[in-house]
Amino acid sequence: MRAVLDTNVLLSSILFAGTPGRILEAWRSGKVELVIAPDIAEEYLRVAERLEQRYSKVEIQPIVSLVINHATLVTATTLQSPV
Repeated sequence: MRAVLDTNVLLSSILFAGTPGRILEAWRSGKVELVIAPDIAEEYLRVAERLEQRYSKVEIQPIVSLVINHATLVTATTLQSPV
């Protein structure tokens, strides 16, 4: 199964586990393939940086970087009209 994780879901999986954590675990075990576009990767990193300032005891960026480096990178297609 392929999935695109919303930034909030990814970062919640790192910080709080629960249901979002199970998604990340499914990715780690090879049950889910994470797919991201460059814009999503940039947002992951930008928000992770802000959260690391708030939650100084948790190293978020290394995990986000791991996800980015091992996800399938795709280029978003520009639509001719809104969907």
